[in-house]
Amino acid sequence: MLGLRRKLRIETDRMSLRPPVHADYRDWAALRAASAAFLTPWEPAWAPDHLTRKAFTNRVYWAQRAMGSGSAIPLFLIRRADDVLLGAITLDNIRRGPSQSGTLGYWIGQPFARQGYMREAIEAVVHHAFVMRDLSRIEAACLPENAASRGVLEKCGFKYEGVAQSYLQINNRWRNHVLYANLRNDRRGRTETGLA
Repeated sequence: MLGLRRKLRIETDRMSLRPPVHADYRDWAALRAASAAFLTPWEPAWAPDHLTRKAFTNRVYWAQRAMGSGSAIPLFLIRRADDVLLGAITLDNIRRGPSQSGTLGYWIGQPFARQGYMREAIEAVVHHAFVMRDLSRIEAACLPENAASRGVLEKCGFKYEGVAQSYLQINNRWRNHVLYANLRNDRRGRTETGLA
């Protein structure tokens, strides 16, 4: 089972979504560094060693363990045309039993933003989660002012569900987040609630 999960690959029109490997370090560190100003307003504060090889190695080992245990599906977005790393998407906190759910998180490098890559990745991961992993609910959260993230979630079928107070520390401040969910058998209509 562990070997099969490490080899997971999801194909989209333009990308291969696959787990990170040690050889990705230079591309990952370069893209994160070049996109730091673009990413840091929306992410938890980066640790001082965030861009080091050691920190990346720990991420790869975490990804392998998480996939082996079935608790997460961490994937890099690789453009098929030229094998360029575009960003990452993770289905984390996978819960089984009566819940059958997971939490989606993602980031895209600044040079590749607003080109439809993340929409393609989210749709592929949600489809994989519902069809191949038999999940029933995928959750996502973002800062209320993150119009790009809210927009891509809504275009991918996620619906607004409310606000989580002091949900995550972003730039060392506890911040409220808007909550979204995509349900495998969703009978809810589109809602404008929460859109400001």
